[in-house]
Amino acid sequence: MENQTERSEFIFLGLSSDPKLNIFFFFLVFSTIYLITLSGNVTIILVIKKEPSLYTPMYYFLSHLSFVDICYSTDIVPKMLMNLLMKQKTISFTGCLTQMFFSLLLSVTEVFILSAMAYDRYTAVCHPLHYVAIMNKTLCAYLVMGAWIMGFLFAIINTVPTFSLQFCGLHKISHFSCELPPLLKISCSDTFLNNMILLSSVVIFGLGSFLPTFVSYFHIISTILNIHSPEGRSKAFSTCSSHFIVVGLLYMTGMSQYMKPSSMSSMTIDELFSIQYSILTPMLNPIIYSLKNKEVKRALGRIFGKK
Repeated sequence: MENQTERSEFIFLGLSSDPKLNIFFFFLVFSTIYLITLSGNVTIILVIKKEPSLYTPMYYFLSHLSFVDICYSTDIVPKMLMNLLMKQKTISFTGCLTQMFFSLLLSVTEVFILSAMAYDRYTAVCHPLHYVAIMNKTLCAYLVMGAWIMGFLFAIINTVPTFSLQFCGLHKISHFSCELPPLLKISCSDTFLNNMILLSSVVIFGLGSFLPTFVSYFHIISTILNIHSPEGRSKAFSTCSSHFIVVGLLYMTGMSQYMKPSSMSSMTIDELFSIQYSILTPMLNPIIYSLKNKEVKRALGRIFGKK
């Protein structure tokens, strides 16, 4: 009890303790990534809003995905950039839990939006004649609203129990941002219940988003393989390949980060996984969708061609 201290602030140990490396490498790299993330996702949203040919369910979901990516990156990167310029990388207890809450909220919202996008592609490829009737505006709005509700529930379930934790010593977090697993490691309270809540919620919400996505893509691939025309098969696969890339990147790193045992934890690997799903994925999404999608490229060409 004598070693317990007030939960006033936490100290980040992530990335590097070398000031020159932080300023001349990490700061420049991550500020560039953040600018690309903002400009790319804002461009996607504006193009979808201005181009009538993109007023479809697929691009409705894509615009919401871009908005989530902007918020997700903004929740993590600006504070990290500020800390890279500081000698002492700190964050208040309230600020830490706020950052963690929105990180949990936005990450789960993103995977459920990707699940909705997978269902949209399944309907387009497997039931093209009924696509317009099935993917109506009401269903699309409910799917997006459901994604945000799932994200909010996941964040509340895992954030509220954290307020009862006690922290000892210097409150050093072996990470560059406030994520729940590193935060639980430095608590001097019994975190068994918190870890069980985290693991259970990751399994439930993870499978709740992954299984519909997996089933949708399983049927999509089966349908594509049964298309006899090489041109038709190529066209159908091109509409879904970008989704494969995005979903693969997110699930491989995000799920492994939150489901692996603490005994397998490594500060370097944890940081690399976190950089992938919280910083690189929001930057890569608009690049992947714009480069792999002919309709987006044509819309960009028409808009910039007019100007």
